[in-house]
Amino acid sequence: MLKIKLAKIGKKKERSFKLILTENRVKPSPSRYIEILGNYNPAKKTVSLDKERILHWISKGAQTSETVHNIFVKSGIIAGPKIRKGSAKKNASEAQSNPPGK
Repeated sequence: MLKIKLAKIGKKKERSFKLILTENRVKPSPSRYIEILGNYNPAKKTVSLDKERILHWISKGAQTSETVHNIFVKSGIIAGPKIRKGSAKKNASEAQSNPPGK
């Protein structure tokens, strides 16, 4: 499955990120990706995104990480509420431990 993730670049105290398209099981790395879809710099609060390519890959079935989803919602690329970090994993584990009917 393809996933849109953040890959760290830059110095230790001056980090910025590339938004990359990669396989879900591959650790996000600036050198191991299928396509670069944008850049994000939290220190300067700048975001540059390739909206056309992002929408193309989402329509092909690519998933987004929680942080990337929130960046897309804030930028207006996708509509919907923001996702709390860790809530997707927590909800999935609760669903497995508490089966319906018990």
